[in-house]
Amino acid sequence: MKQSGLFVVFLLLCVDRRSSGSHPKPSCRYPPSQWCRSLEIAIECRVQKQCMEVNATGPNKSVPPVSVTLYYESLCPACRVFISQQLFPTWTILNDIMTVTLVPYGNAKELPSANSPFTCQHGEPECRGNMIEACIIHLTGHSAFQIIHCMESAANVLNAAQPCLQLYAPSVSWSTVDSCVRGGLGKQLMHDNAAMTRALKPAHTHVPWVTFNGEYTEEKEDKAMSSLFHLVCQLYKGVKPPACTGAPVRLNRGFC
Repeated sequence: MKQSGLFVVFLLLCVDRRSSGSHPKPSCRYPPSQWCRSLEIAIECRVQKQCMEVNATGPNKSVPPVSVTLYYESLCPACRVFISQQLFPTWTILNDIMTVTLVPYGNAKELPSANSPFTCQHGEPECRGNMIEACIIHLTGHSAFQIIHCMESAANVLNAAQPCLQLYAPSVSWSTVDSCVRGGLGKQLMHDNAAMTRALKPAHTHVPWVTFNGEYTEEKEDKAMSSLFHLVCQLYKGVKPPACTGAPVRLNRGFC
C-alpha cells in the first residue's frame, strides 16, 4: 500500500470518473485502504489499472524503508497516546518509506508457571490485552496495525478487540483469535515477545520504547516522542515524498 491518505483519494476519484459512464463503482469486501494490497484484491475491486499507476509513482525500491519497532504494553496510557497520535498517523501517510513492527510485552515479566506464565505492569487485563494483540498481529498480517490502532484508540481496549477485528479483518473469525489466546500459540507468541524485549541493547527502562533500524538512542527517542513524522522523513535515505516537506508538529511525551 502506498501513501494511504493520498492514493485512496486518487483511487476514489478515478473510480468516480469511471462510474459516470458504463462502469459501476467497485463492489468488494475490502475498504479502499486495502485495494492495492495485492493483485487479487485489486482485480476483485476492479482497480488494478489505478493501482499500477500508483505503484509506478512510488519510491525507489532499492532504498530500504525506515524500520520502526515499538515495544509497548496494551494498557499503558503513554503507549496508547503514542500509537494513536504519533505512530499510526505517521505510518498512514509515510507507509511507503517506513515499516512498523509491534511487540506487545513491555514491562511484563515471564514466570515459571504453567497456569499464569506472565505478570504485567497494569494487571491481568493488560496481560490478556497483550496476548490478544500478539495473536491478532500473528493472524491478520497487513491488517494488524489498523486493528491494534482501533483497539488502542478506543475507550476500552479489550472490549474493542472483537469489533475492531471484524471491521478490518472480516475474514478472520474472533473464535480463531480466542483459540490463540487460550491455547499454546498465544503463550508462545508472548514468550517470543518476551525474548525480543529482553534482547534489547541497551535494555529498555520504560515504554513506549522505540528503535529505528534496530537501534535505540536517547536522541532519536526525544525526536520520536515530539515529532515521529519529521524523524522518519529525516531518516529515510531516498528521495523524500511530498508529505515530508511540511513543518513538523510537536507533541508532548509520556512513559510507563
